Amino acid sequence: MLSPDVEAAMNAQIAAELYSSHLYLAMSVYCESIDLPGSARWFAAQSDEERAHALKFVRHVVERGGRVTLVGVDPPSADFGSVLGAFEQALTHEMNVSQMIDGLFGLAVQHGDYASQAFLQWFVTEQVEEERTAGEVVRMLRAVGSDPAALLMIDRELGARGEA
Repeated sequence: MLSPDVEAAMNAQIAAELYSSHLYLAMSVYCESIDLPGSARWFAAQSDEERAHALKFVRHVVERGGRVTLVGVDPPSADFGSVLGAFEQALTHEMNVSQMIDGLFGLAVQHGDYASQAFLQWFVTEQVEEERTAGEVVRMLRAVGSDPAALLMIDRELGARGEA
């Protein structure tokens, strides 16, 4: 059984994951509008992944006998200034999500909630990957600056996300 504190924090995390999904969808649409289909595809895949994360939290809360409370999602920005701006915002966002996950893990420790700690360990590891990936893209985009040929090459590489 989840403690009321952990249940409330899990519900807040569900809302945060759903916001993340909306944010990445907005970034995808933005990239489409500036003719960067690879980046748009990358952000669309990220949006799907964040929704899947929200659903993992939903399942955990339900399986632990808690109650899921869904709230409205604030609309994200529609303009990110540039593809670099979108990825910089994505990196900052992932760093904030990491802090939330760490706080949730700490709360689970405080409450002696071992099942939630085991569940959250996957997210702790996932956030390391999320920050690393967004950071790598930011560094590449900063390195190429305004070189359109290099930007198109990076866009093509980002579009290959998920292809095997």
